[in-house]
Amino acid sequence: MPQLNKLRTALPGAPGGHTATSSTARLRTALTVFFALDGFLFAGWVVRIPAIKHQTGASASGLGLALLGVSAGAVVTMMLTGRLCRRFGSHAVTVVCGVLLSVSIALPAQARSAFALGLVLLVFGAAYGGMNVAMNSAAVDLVTALRRPVMPGFHAAFSLGGMIGAGLGGLVAGALSPAAHLFALTGIGLLVTATAGPALLRRPRPGPPAPSSTSASARVADDSGAQPRPARHARRTVLLFGVIALCTAYGEGALADWGALHLEQDLRAHPGTAAAGYSLFALAMTAGRLGGTMLLQRLGQTRTLVAGGATAAAGMLLGSLAPTSWAALLGFAITGLGLANIFPVAVSRAGEVSGPSGVAAASTLGYGGMLLGPPTIGFLADWFSLPTALTTVALLASAAAALGYAARGTART
Repeated sequence: MPQLNKLRTALPGAPGGHTATSSTARLRTALTVFFALDGFLFAGWVVRIPAIKHQTGASASGLGLALLGVSAGAVVTMMLTGRLCRRFGSHAVTVVCGVLLSVSIALPAQARSAFALGLVLLVFGAAYGGMNVAMNSAAVDLVTALRRPVMPGFHAAFSLGGMIGAGLGGLVAGALSPAAHLFALTGIGLLVTATAGPALLRRPRPGPPAPSSTSASARVADDSGAQPRPARHARRTVLLFGVIALCTAYGEGALADWGALHLEQDLRAHPGTAAAGYSLFALAMTAGRLGGTMLLQRLGQTRTLVAGGATAAAGMLLGSLAPTSWAALLGFAITGLGLANIFPVAVSRAGEVSGPSGVAAASTLGYGGMLLGPPTIGFLADWFSLPTALTTVALLASAAAALGYAARGTART
């Protein structure tokens, strides 16, 4: 792939590498900024969900159906984004989606019914899904060129952005209306995109990808040093890691969309404390992902996946069933630590096997879990209770741990 080859020449020790290292550093910084922006904007929306629920008069199941608009918009565009990345380059698509996401963040606060909210969330979901596939595709190329498992660092930026966005949302919750808050986020998003975008757009547009180690013809090595698997297993490998991503992203979406409501409604927490729930979860994920590269190098992929899934399951049982808000907050933090590195490992592995199409497929499954989980929990909350519905996060985290162990034959250290 021309773009990947250009990235490799930017490494120290490669021909011309010393002169291009600063360019690679700028590219890495710009991608990190877009990951952070994505988390910042998404968190800005989720902490205002209780207020927008009240504004629209939606029931729990009605809100769940409206949130399905995010799911539908994102999932439909994710596979299309993979094709757009192949044609126009993941850098250009990332920048365009950054603009669309920044503009669409203001739309939910204009809705006055659950139906209208669902419609505008289709637009928001389309921009959100497209940006996630595009920036992950760009990150996979850069990670492959660097030959280091630095993907958790990009996702740490997403979590850090989420923490800042949630914290800011908690601070202004009593001072600004949802409309004023989300409109301000539009301005911030456009400013950040205009600042970081040129570093991506200056990269040459890639041509049609040639067969490489990141394409569908790739062979897959495992932790135990077994012989590489033939290309016919690539699709199965992408599907397996996509399902792992789905199981863990379900938990991220659940805590994003229902965590604050659980704290405020079930545990009678102050709105500021309720907003801090997602902020604490994002902080724990940030900390876990900042140490993710070292963790992967020491434990390997399989142990990282299994330990993460088990930790998240235990944390979410505490977070959903604890009788006090402070115990629930501790559970949210433990869940964040457990989930931190599972999604980036899954998406990175799929990208190594099948390039942008692998990223698109795994991201579609993964973010499908993040976006389909909230409406599922909404229905379960109506049928049973919200705490009971949130225990499904622990169930799927346990499934991710089991699948991570089953994936050991395709794992990399």
